[in-house]
Amino acid sequence: MIAIGSDHGGYDLKQAVISHLKERGIDYEDMGCHDKNRCDYPVYGKAVANAVASGRCEKGIVICTTGIGISIVANKVKGVRCALCADSFSAKMTRLHNDANVLAMGGGIVGPNLAMEIVDTFLGTEFSGEEKHARRIGMME
Repeated sequence: MIAIGSDHGGYDLKQAVISHLKERGIDYEDMGCHDKNRCDYPVYGKAVANAVASGRCEKGIVICTTGIGISIVANKVKGVRCALCADSFSAKMTRLHNDANVLAMGGGIVGPNLAMEIVDTFLGTEFSGEEKHARRIGMME
């Protein structure tokens, strides 16, 4: 299950990602927001991060206008490694090397076609498991 959340600035891209997840048959939990009314991204970033950290959801996706604020919030939750990605190479490498479990994107930065490529890469790439990467992840904790 994928936890997904956004603020009003990421709402449209979140809705597009949800449609994409549905088309691919991927289960998700929408943590909000649920409309374009102005709201506070920390509420939704924390909700997604807590769902991932608790094990209720395997991975998460968070979206705000730039992806910066909501990624900072998600990374405050112990056990979460959130990576802000604006290209599919970064999404691939953060999974391979950092075993990132939450993807952040900027709704005002990434268009829908690129976003779907980033999401597919992030969700489809497994952690390499290499000792050097596992050691470095341990050092982060």
